[in-house]
This record gives sequence, structure tokens and C-alpha cells, in this order.
Amino acid sequence: MNRTFLSLAAAAVLGSGAAGATEPSTPARLPTAPELKRMTARFAPVDIQVDVSKLPDTERQALAKILQAARVMDALFLRQAWAGNETLLLDLVQDTSALGKERLHAFLLNKGPWSRLDHNAPFIPGVPAKPPEGHFYPAGASQADVEKWVKSLPEAQQKEATGFFTTLRRGPDGKFISVPYSVEYQGELAQAAHLLIEAAELTQQPTLRTFLTRRADAFLSNDYYPSEVAWMELDASIEPTIGPYEVYEDEWFNYKAAFEAFIALRDDAETAKLSKFSGELQGLENALPIDPKLRNPKLGALAPIRVVNSLFSSGDGNRGVQTAAYNLPNDERVAAEKGTKRVMLKNIQEAKFQRVLLPIAQVALGAKDRKDVSFDAFFTHILMHELMHGLGPHTITVEGKETTVRQALQASSSAIEEAKADISGLWALQALVDKGVIGKELERTMYTTFLASAFRSIRFGINEAHGKGVALQLNHFLDTGAVTVAKDGTFAVVPGKVRESVTTLTKQLMELQARGDRSAADVLLDKMGVVRPEVKRVLDKLANVPVDIEPRYVTAEQLMAGSGAAPPAGKK
Repeated sequence: MNRTFLSLAAAAVLGSGAAGATEPSTPARLPTAPELKRMTARFAPVDIQVDVSKLPDTERQALAKILQAARVMDALFLRQAWAGNETLLLDLVQDTSALGKERLHAFLLNKGPWSRLDHNAPFIPGVPAKPPEGHFYPAGASQADVEKWVKSLPEAQQKEATGFFTTLRRGPDGKFISVPYSVEYQGELAQAAHLLIEAAELTQQPTLRTFLTRRADAFLSNDYYPSEVAWMELDASIEPTIGPYEVYEDEWFNYKAAFEAFIALRDDAETAKLSKFSGELQGLENALPIDPKLRNPKLGALAPIRVVNSLFSSGDGNRGVQTAAYNLPNDERVAAEKGTKRVMLKNIQEAKFQRVLLPIAQVALGAKDRKDVSFDAFFTHILMHELMHGLGPHTITVEGKETTVRQALQASSSAIEEAKADISGLWALQALVDKGVIGKELERTMYTTFLASAFRSIRFGINEAHGKGVALQLNHFLDTGAVTVAKDGTFAVVPGKVRESVTTLTKQLMELQARGDRSAADVLLDKMGVVRPEVKRVLDKLANVPVDIEPRYVTAEQLMAGSGAAPPAGKK
């Protein structure tokens, strides 16, 4: 079978819904079928249903095509995460034993044979350790080899080699070369582009048609800038995000973007409620608790906020812990010129709050504080987290050379950026409460809700950027006395100290980013991105609380089945 056929088979299976060692790992014992069932039970199944009845027939037809294109992102992400994923998946599909079925379920959840909640421990025999470099770099090359080669290139070629949308491979002469995604993944991207063009021809919404057409062009040309601008200007009932975006899977350098998709319907009423926040961003940037020289005097003009209800996610957007919101694009050129868009997946957040956060609060917090855990505070902080990704240092100068925070901090950049967005999000909420933009009642609930949610995020694993970033913040709160631990092991916020603690850490992280100080970032994460004993004692008590949700995309499956698309494996 050629790679395109393998990828299409993988995409069909995955519609439902992590250079390392090359020798097979030899764990003491792989999990049995009952143990795997308990492992996957940490993700609470949730049916994701969205009312599409108000969409005209042509828009529903366009939506079905977009969903089919989104399903292709699963196959692409599988190959990016590990070269052996596609072949392994086909083997798993054919194993109908009880153990085989549990292994397939775990594989689909994790997008690979390693448990992302368990420090990437393998659960299938014969697989290597999870490669931290994914499948973005040449087989057999070391991280030092790649770094040395990149530094030897002229500046223009360096930008290509370290850019979002290229893999590094070996040419016929054995030397490293950059390969555009449009070449590396041409079969699947051609299929996805064709589906997006078909959707564009069906929709009656002009900005949606423009985005779909330009994103299809990007898949074939590898020039994503025009489609990123079109995505920023998108104003339609259907809100699709599809393409290569986040760099978490590249654990060597955080250079390479992984394919993903989020397909949703806009919630106009909730979106209107949050529109006021866009106008506050420049004021927040101007007041950041950092050296004034590091502030951006002119943010990108656009800062749209979209509240949506998710229909379907795939690829990097649906592996392990589910995304609750996102801030894109990551292309610094677009962010500087146009701003960034914040998308809030409201139905996913509601499911997380009910199934995960409220039960955690019952264990982690004292009885008097539990009443202050609110969905409004949870939702609003997630929004502010995404808004703050767009503020603070991005393009910086290191040793006289212009670069970006992401390129300067390399593997540490994601965890530092997630911690920065979290903590500065609290700082910004307090600033907006002080200004009267947000009601005073949020001041009572936001810190306690964040504290409960910290335990939720740490359970994602400190090998994951969000989990490590939250561990850093919680340990900072403990060290500064902003959070205390009672004799019964429960945690509480100290109102008189938390505000100053938030400001101090916001300043520290943003100024570290501005310096592009990779060694300081590494040291900080090694020291503070850990699970301390008092935190572990709470985590141990949460064994019966789900870690996250496992979405079952009921409405999306119905739409795709109605369009004649093949149903996901195991679904009839």
C-alpha cells in the first residue's frame, strides 16, 4: 500500500474521536485489557451534539465537506507524531480480541501507542520510546546535528528550516534539506484542498468562501499567510479552523506545526457578550507590569473573539486532553499586522466544568471555598488566557539578531508561554475588575476557581506544556504565601497575597521571554515545573475523578453519514 492509501484508512478510523530511541522499549509489564480500560476511563465519554437545524441546506452540505476535510488532519497528525503510527493502527484495527479492542481505543485517544497522561509510557508491545522530535526531522539525526546544520545556513534558509511548515529530511546525497509540507504531505493535502473547494462552492457566506478557497490554496502552495488573514476576517455561522498550527509535538525545538482541525458553529449571543474585551487589549498591554520598553505600542488591529459550540476536532486538536479554547494564528507576521483571534469552545468547557472541575473542587478545596468555584470565572479566565497569548513579547532581539520568543526558548517556549498566558490572564482580570469592565463579584471567584483548575491541569502530566506551566504557577503561589495548605491537605487562596504574587510572576515570565533567555527558562521549569508532595497528596485522592472528557461527535457523524462519507471505525 502507498502512503496515501494508508493515510486515508487511518483518517476513516480516526473520525470518531504523542529522535528518540529506535529500539523497542522493554517495560516491566504492559497493561492488560482491564488495566487499559481503567486508563481510558479517565476520559469521561460525552456526546457532543449541536443544533444545526437553522443552517440552510447548502450550508449543511458545505459543513459536511469541511468535516470530511477535517478528518484528513487525523492521518497527517499521526504521521507527524511517529513514522510507525499508520502501520500500527492498521494492525490494531484487525485485532478483534478484548485486549486488541482496548489497545485500539487507547491508541485513538492518545493518537499513538503512548499514554500521554502517564509520561508517555507505551501500552503496546514492540514500539520505541515516544520520539520527542516526532517525525519532523531526519531519521537517525540528533538534536545537536540539526541545530548545527541550521546555524550553518544563510539567514533566509535558516528561517525556512526553522519555520512552521517544513520538515527536515535527507537528500539523495545524505545531506539535510528542508521539505515543504505541500510536498511532504501532498496526497492528503490535495484531498483536503479538494473538499474545501467543494465546500466553498456550496456556501453562500462570502467570508467563509474566501477562507476555504485560500486555505485550499495554502495546502497546495505552502503559503499560509493569505488564508490566515482570511481566517482573521471570517464572519460566518460556521467557524472552521483547519491546518498546521501548534508546535507542542516538536519537543526538540517547538519549530514545527502539527495538523489539526476544530469545526464549530458560532454562538452569536455569547460572542456579543464578550465583544467588549477586544477593545481593552491595548490598555492592558500599556499597563503590563514589565519594563515599558518591552510593551507593544500598537497591537494588531483585529482581535476578534468567537464563542462557538464544537462539532468536531481532529489531529493535534483531539489527542488526549481536549482543547477548551485557542488563540491563533501563531504566525508572528499575522499577529503583528492583523492581531489574533480567540475562539472559545463553550460546550467543551461546560462538559469539563461539570464532569471534572466541580468534583476536583470537592477534594482539593476546603468546604467554605467550594462555593466560589463558578463556571463564569472558569470560562472568563480561559478567555483571558487566550487574549494574553497575544500580549507581551513576541518578536525580540537576542545578541543583536531579530528572532521570536518561540525560536529563542525552543523546547521550553510552550510551557513558559502557557504559564505566562495563565498568570497574566489573572492579572488582566484583576485590572478589568478594578476598571469596572468586569463585575466585582468575579474577584471573589476567579482566584479560587483558578486554584481548583490548577489541579485539573497538572493531571494532564508535567511532560505536557499546560501541565508543567500550571505546576510552575502553583509552586510560585506556595512559595510566596499566596496559597496555603491546611492540616487536612486542602488548599486555599490568601486574598491579601495573591494579587502581588500574580503580578510578580507575570513580570518574571514576560521579561524572561523578552530576553530570549533559554537557559533561564530551562532552569525555571526544572525547578518549579514539578509536583510537590503536598500537591501529589491531593492528586492521589482524585483517582476516581475523570481527568478530562472523551468527546463523541454525534452531530458531526450524522452530517458526514448523510453526505455519503464513510463512517468512522466502530460506528454504524
